[in-house]
Amino acid sequence: MTLTQVDDSKIYYEILGDGFPLLMIHGLSEHSHSWDPKLTKGLSKKFKVILFDVPGSGRSELSKKEPSVKLFADQTSKLMDNLGNPKAHMLGTSMGGSIAQEFVLNYPKKVEKLILCSSQCGGSRFIPPSIMRIQKPMDNKTNRSPEDSVRNSIRLLFTEDFIRNNSDYIENYIQRKLTVPVTTKGLLAQTKALKNFSSYERLPLINVPTLILHGNKDVLVPPQNATILAEAIPNSKLMFFENSAHYLAEEIESVLETIISFLD
Repeated sequence: MTLTQVDDSKIYYEILGDGFPLLMIHGLSEHSHSWDPKLTKGLSKKFKVILFDVPGSGRSELSKKEPSVKLFADQTSKLMDNLGNPKAHMLGTSMGGSIAQEFVLNYPKKVEKLILCSSQCGGSRFIPPSIMRIQKPMDNKTNRSPEDSVRNSIRLLFTEDFIRNNSDYIENYIQRKLTVPVTTKGLLAQTKALKNFSSYERLPLINVPTLILHGNKDVLVPPQNATILAEAIPNSKLMFFENSAHYLAEEIESVLETIISFLD
Protein backbone atom coordinates (compact mmCIF):
# COMPACT_ATOMS: atom_id res chain seq x y z
CA MET A 1 0.00 0.00 0.00
CA THR A 2 1.11 3.56 -0.70
CA LEU A 3 0.50 5.64 2.42
CA THR A 4 1.57 9.09 3.54
CA GLN A 5 1.33 10.64 6.99
CA VAL A 6 -1.03 13.60 7.22
CA ASP A 7 -1.20 14.96 10.77
CA ASP A 8 -2.43 12.04 12.90
CA SER A 9 -3.69 9.97 9.95
CA LYS A 10 -2.21 7.78 7.25
CA ILE A 11 -3.70 8.55 3.84
CA TYR A 12 -3.75 6.04 0.98
CA TYR A 13 -3.08 7.31 -2.55
CA GLU A 14 -2.30 6.16 -6.07
CA ILE A 15 -0.81 8.01 -9.04
CA LEU A 16 -1.69 7.16 -12.64
CA GLY A 17 -0.07 8.66 -15.72
CA ASP A 18 2.06 11.77 -16.27
CA GLY A 19 1.47 15.42 -16.99
CA PHE A 20 -0.13 18.25 -15.05
CA PRO A 21 -1.63 16.91 -11.78
CA LEU A 22 -5.35 16.15 -11.60
CA LEU A 23 -6.50 15.32 -8.09
CA MET A 24 -9.76 13.37 -7.88
CA ILE A 25 -11.94 13.24 -4.75
CA HIS A 26 -14.52 10.46 -4.48
CA GLY A 27 -17.96 10.43 -2.89
CA LEU A 28 -19.47 9.24 0.38
CA SER A 29 -18.61 5.61 1.29
CA GLU A 30 -16.58 5.24 -1.93
CA HIS A 31 -12.79 4.91 -2.26
CA SER A 32 -10.04 5.29 -4.86
CA HIS A 33 -11.01 2.04 -6.63
CA SER A 34 -14.67 3.07 -6.93
CA TRP A 35 -14.02 5.40 -9.87
CA ASP A 36 -15.18 4.32 -13.31
CA PRO A 37 -12.07 2.71 -14.89
CA LYS A 38 -12.89 4.32 -18.24
CA LEU A 39 -12.69 7.72 -16.59
CA THR A 40 -9.44 7.23 -14.69
CA LYS A 41 -7.74 5.43 -17.59
CA GLY A 42 -8.80 8.09 -20.07
CA LEU A 43 -7.71 10.97 -17.85
CA SER A 44 -4.38 9.32 -17.03
CA LYS A 45 -3.44 9.46 -20.72
CA LYS A 46 -3.41 13.26 -20.47
CA PHE A 47 -2.70 14.04 -16.79
CA LYS A 48 -0.98 12.80 -13.68
CA VAL A 49 -4.08 11.51 -11.94
CA ILE A 50 -3.91 11.46 -8.15
CA LEU A 51 -6.46 9.19 -6.49
CA PHE A 52 -6.77 8.87 -2.73
CA ASP A 53 -9.08 7.51 -0.08
CA VAL A 54 -10.81 10.28 1.85
CA PRO A 55 -10.24 9.72 5.60
CA GLY A 56 -12.80 7.21 6.85
CA SER A 57 -12.93 5.46 3.46
CA GLY A 58 -10.86 2.66 1.97
CA ARG A 59 -7.39 2.42 3.43
CA SER A 60 -7.15 5.94 4.91
CA GLU A 61 -7.40 6.49 8.63
CA LEU A 62 -9.77 8.90 10.32
CA SER A 63 -8.22 11.75 12.22
CA LYS A 64 -8.93 12.02 15.93
CA LYS A 65 -10.12 15.57 15.21
CA GLU A 66 -13.82 16.38 14.82
CA PRO A 67 -14.84 15.31 11.28
CA SER A 68 -15.74 18.13 8.91
CA VAL A 69 -15.53 18.89 5.22
CA LYS A 70 -13.03 21.63 6.15
CA LEU A 71 -10.83 19.04 7.87
CA PHE A 72 -10.98 16.77 4.81
CA ALA A 73 -10.01 19.75 2.61
CA ASP A 74 -7.10 20.60 4.93
CA GLN A 75 -5.89 17.01 4.81
CA THR A 76 -6.17 17.02 1.01
CA SER A 77 -3.98 20.14 0.91
CA LYS A 78 -1.35 18.44 3.07
CA LEU A 79 -1.50 15.36 0.86
CA MET A 80 -0.68 17.57 -2.13
CA ASP A 81 2.24 19.04 -0.22
CA ASN A 82 3.54 15.59 0.68
CA LEU A 83 3.40 14.56 -2.98
CA GLY A 84 5.21 17.71 -4.12
CA ASN A 85 2.30 19.18 -6.08
CA PRO A 86 1.89 22.89 -5.33
CA LYS A 87 -0.97 23.19 -7.83
CA ALA A 88 -3.40 20.84 -9.56
CA HIS A 89 -6.66 20.56 -11.39
CA MET A 90 -9.30 19.26 -8.98
CA LEU A 91 -12.27 17.00 -9.67
CA GLY A 92 -14.72 16.12 -6.92
CA THR A 93 -17.84 14.01 -7.21
CA SER A 94 -20.76 14.03 -4.77
CA MET A 95 -19.18 14.39 -1.28
CA GLY A 96 -15.88 14.90 -3.08
CA GLY A 97 -17.43 17.93 -4.77
CA SER A 98 -18.17 19.41 -1.35
CA ILE A 99 -14.57 18.82 -0.30
CA ALA A 100 -13.37 20.37 -3.57
CA GLN A 101 -15.51 23.48 -2.95
CA GLU A 102 -14.10 23.83 0.54
CA PHE A 103 -10.59 23.27 -0.79
CA VAL A 104 -10.72 25.95 -3.48
CA LEU A 105 -12.26 28.43 -1.04
CA ASN A 106 -9.41 27.89 1.43
CA TYR A 107 -6.53 27.17 -0.96
CA PRO A 108 -7.38 29.02 -4.19
CA LYS A 109 -3.76 29.24 -5.33
CA LYS A 110 -3.48 25.45 -5.33
CA VAL A 111 -6.28 24.91 -7.89
CA GLU A 112 -5.80 25.49 -11.61
CA LYS A 113 -9.28 24.38 -12.73
CA LEU A 114 -12.20 22.94 -10.78
CA ILE A 115 -14.72 20.26 -11.80
CA LEU A 116 -17.77 19.47 -9.65
CA CYS A 117 -19.73 16.32 -10.51
CA SER A 118 -23.09 15.36 -9.00
CA SER A 119 -22.47 17.85 -6.21
CA GLN A 120 -24.31 20.39 -4.04
CA CYS A 121 -23.63 23.34 -1.74
CA GLY A 122 -25.15 21.98 1.46
CA GLY A 123 -26.96 24.01 4.10
CA SER A 124 -30.41 25.47 3.53
CA ARG A 125 -29.87 25.71 -0.24
CA PHE A 126 -29.37 21.97 -0.66
CA ILE A 127 -32.28 20.34 -2.47
CA PRO A 128 -32.56 16.85 -0.95
CA PRO A 129 -33.69 13.71 -2.74
CA SER A 130 -37.28 12.58 -2.61
CA ILE A 131 -37.76 10.34 0.42
CA MET A 132 -40.01 8.05 -1.60
CA ARG A 133 -37.32 7.50 -4.22
CA ILE A 134 -34.52 6.60 -1.81
CA GLN A 135 -36.43 4.98 1.04
CA LYS A 136 -36.44 1.40 -0.26
CA PRO A 137 -32.69 1.17 -1.05
CA MET A 138 -31.86 2.64 2.37
CA ASP A 139 -34.31 0.57 4.49
CA ASN A 140 -32.69 -1.32 7.38
CA LYS A 141 -29.21 -0.45 6.14
CA THR A 142 -27.68 -0.86 9.61
CA ASN A 143 -28.65 -4.56 9.58
CA ARG A 144 -27.11 -5.37 6.23
CA SER A 145 -23.81 -6.94 5.32
CA PRO A 146 -21.39 -4.70 3.38
CA GLU A 147 -22.30 -6.53 0.17
CA ASP A 148 -26.03 -6.14 0.76
CA SER A 149 -25.54 -2.43 1.47
CA VAL A 150 -23.63 -1.91 -1.77
CA ARG A 151 -26.09 -3.93 -3.84
CA ASN A 152 -29.05 -2.05 -2.40
CA SER A 153 -27.45 1.32 -3.17
CA ILE A 154 -27.12 0.57 -6.88
CA ARG A 155 -30.48 2.12 -7.78
CA LEU A 156 -29.38 5.40 -6.20
CA LEU A 157 -26.33 5.58 -8.48
CA PHE A 158 -27.43 4.23 -11.87
CA THR A 159 -30.58 4.31 -13.97
CA GLU A 160 -32.80 1.24 -14.14
CA ASP A 161 -32.07 0.87 -17.85
CA PHE A 162 -28.32 0.94 -17.28
CA ILE A 163 -28.54 -1.63 -14.47
CA ARG A 164 -30.66 -3.94 -16.62
CA ASN A 165 -28.42 -3.68 -19.71
CA ASN A 166 -24.97 -3.61 -18.08
CA SER A 167 -24.91 -6.45 -15.56
CA ASP A 168 -21.16 -7.07 -15.97
CA TYR A 169 -20.36 -3.41 -15.34
CA ILE A 170 -22.58 -3.30 -12.24
CA GLU A 171 -21.05 -6.49 -10.81
CA ASN A 172 -17.56 -5.14 -11.45
CA TYR A 173 -18.45 -1.91 -9.64
CA ILE A 174 -19.80 -3.88 -6.67
CA GLN A 175 -16.69 -6.04 -6.41
CA ARG A 176 -14.37 -3.03 -6.72
CA LYS A 177 -16.22 -1.20 -3.98
CA LEU A 178 -16.16 -4.27 -1.73
CA THR A 179 -12.36 -4.51 -1.89
CA VAL A 180 -12.35 -2.13 1.07
CA PRO A 181 -15.89 -1.69 2.45
CA VAL A 182 -16.55 1.52 4.36
CA THR A 183 -16.72 1.05 8.12
CA THR A 184 -19.66 2.22 10.21
CA LYS A 185 -17.34 4.64 11.99
CA GLY A 186 -16.06 6.07 8.72
CA LEU A 187 -19.53 6.40 7.22
CA LEU A 188 -20.88 8.15 10.32
CA ALA A 189 -17.94 10.57 10.34
CA GLN A 190 -18.36 11.48 6.66
CA THR A 191 -22.13 11.80 7.03
CA LYS A 192 -21.69 14.12 10.00
CA ALA A 193 -19.18 16.23 8.06
CA LEU A 194 -21.58 16.56 5.12
CA LYS A 195 -24.52 17.42 7.36
CA ASN A 196 -22.63 20.43 8.71
CA PHE A 197 -21.28 21.57 5.33
CA SER A 198 -22.52 24.78 3.72
CA SER A 199 -20.79 26.76 0.99
CA TYR A 200 -23.51 28.78 -0.77
CA GLU A 201 -22.71 32.20 0.69
CA ARG A 202 -19.02 31.73 -0.18
CA LEU A 203 -19.40 30.37 -3.70
CA PRO A 204 -19.10 33.83 -5.35
CA LEU A 205 -15.53 33.89 -4.01
CA ILE A 206 -14.47 31.01 -6.27
CA ASN A 207 -12.35 32.59 -8.98
CA VAL A 208 -10.92 29.62 -10.86
CA PRO A 209 -12.44 28.19 -14.07
CA THR A 210 -15.18 25.83 -12.94
CA LEU A 211 -17.07 23.08 -14.78
CA ILE A 212 -20.22 21.61 -13.23
CA LEU A 213 -21.45 18.22 -14.49
CA HIS A 214 -24.68 16.54 -13.44
CA GLY A 215 -26.99 13.78 -14.58
CA ASN A 216 -30.59 14.75 -15.29
CA LYS A 217 -31.70 11.41 -13.82
CA ASP A 218 -29.80 11.78 -10.55
CA VAL A 219 -32.19 10.75 -7.74
CA LEU A 220 -29.60 11.04 -4.95
CA VAL A 221 -28.56 14.65 -5.57
CA PRO A 222 -31.34 16.20 -7.68
CA PRO A 223 -30.07 18.14 -10.72
CA GLN A 224 -31.48 21.44 -9.41
CA ASN A 225 -28.45 21.46 -7.10
CA ALA A 226 -26.15 21.86 -10.09
CA THR A 227 -28.08 24.92 -11.23
CA ILE A 228 -27.70 26.47 -7.78
CA LEU A 229 -23.93 25.94 -7.94
CA ALA A 230 -23.67 27.35 -11.45
CA GLU A 231 -25.66 30.47 -10.62
CA ALA A 232 -23.51 31.19 -7.57
CA ILE A 233 -20.01 30.44 -8.96
CA PRO A 234 -18.84 33.26 -11.24
CA ASN A 235 -18.23 32.35 -14.88
CA SER A 236 -18.83 28.65 -14.27
CA LYS A 237 -19.92 26.29 -17.03
CA LEU A 238 -22.81 23.88 -16.43
CA MET A 239 -23.49 20.74 -18.44
CA PHE A 240 -26.27 18.22 -17.87
CA PHE A 241 -26.18 14.65 -19.14
CA GLU A 242 -29.70 13.75 -20.18
CA ASN A 243 -29.57 9.99 -19.65
CA SER A 244 -27.27 9.82 -16.62
CA ALA A 245 -27.83 9.22 -12.94
CA HIS A 246 -25.57 10.09 -9.99
CA TYR A 247 -22.49 8.10 -11.07
CA LEU A 248 -22.62 9.44 -14.67
CA ALA A 249 -21.75 5.97 -15.99
CA GLU A 250 -24.49 6.02 -18.61
CA GLU A 251 -22.62 8.64 -20.68
CA ILE A 252 -19.09 8.23 -19.35
CA GLU A 253 -17.43 8.65 -22.76
CA SER A 254 -19.09 12.07 -23.16
CA VAL A 255 -18.20 12.94 -19.57
CA LEU A 256 -14.56 12.08 -20.24
CA GLU A 257 -14.51 14.09 -23.47
CA THR A 258 -16.09 17.09 -21.74
CA ILE A 259 -13.58 17.02 -18.89
CA ILE A 260 -10.56 16.75 -21.18
CA SER A 261 -11.85 19.56 -23.40
CA PHE A 262 -12.32 21.79 -20.35
CA LEU A 263 -8.88 21.05 -18.90
CA ASP A 264 -6.92 21.40 -22.17
